[in-house]
Amino acid sequence: MKIIDAHVHFSEIESFHETARDLASIDYSTKGLLDEFTRSNVIAGVGMGVTETSLGAFPDQTAANPMLLDLNDQMPDNLFTCVGINPETLHLEGQLDALEQSLQSDAVVGIKLYAGYYHYNVGDAIYDPVYRLARQYELPIVIHGGLTYADSGLLKYSHPLSMEETFLKHRDITFMLCHLGDPWVMDTAALLEKNPNLYADLSGWIVGDTAKVQRLMGEQTYVDHFRRAIVFAEKYDRLVFGTDWPLVPLDAYIAFIKNLIPEKHWEAVFYHNALAVFPKVKQWVET
Repeated sequence: MKIIDAHVHFSEIESFHETARDLASIDYSTKGLLDEFTRSNVIAGVGMGVTETSLGAFPDQTAANPMLLDLNDQMPDNLFTCVGINPETLHLEGQLDALEQSLQSDAVVGIKLYAGYYHYNVGDAIYDPVYRLARQYELPIVIHGGLTYADSGLLKYSHPLSMEETFLKHRDITFMLCHLGDPWVMDTAALLEKNPNLYADLSGWIVGDTAKVQRLMGEQTYVDHFRRAIVFAEKYDRLVFGTDWPLVPLDAYIAFIKNLIPEKHWEAVFYHNALAVFPKVKQWVET
């Protein structure tokens, strides 16, 4: 079965390096990523653009737009980009022009909002130009949902229900909410039920190595936390596989998600739904 990992990272973020080394036992490099892709039959990935101007600054208040993939290594040919938005600098001269120019690249397949990391509701007027560009270039908006990886985040901005008005207001834009909004997975399930323009990725539920993934697979209460939302929503056509690499090994996390998704829906969740969210990736696959 071919797989697309719709949520990876490939940026020079100190916390990513530390997690890859100390918790996940991952080679955070081009070779490391491509080796894991090959082992797991992952044909492509979508990287979430994020940058920091100094070590440990993530979420960096001074980063320029758009935030890209900037790991000090060779960019894999099968890794696409959702350019990240820093709302704090979006108003500065040239920022929107630089963002629009980036969207014209075949390698840029979407736009990422770091809700919670930056202290703005996704419906704030500061994001209006971003939605205009997404509409103009027919690109999806990917939004962080749920617990933030930085303790400086504010969860009231990353709570899935805080985003509902935006999904309703922009019915002509495809949205993908990351992490199924964990820990508010039931709230996200309800949003999937009533918002046909909303998808959710299943990334980032475990941070750690293969042993930790296997241990949590045996923790029924933990597994049922996610299974309940998945069964409630029953929207297998709008659930998208992702890992949040380098926070967890690909092969172990694939096994974890397979344990949650009925086998008859694997092709949709692990492959086809990503192509629906990211038309540019679909074009690449078909050429």
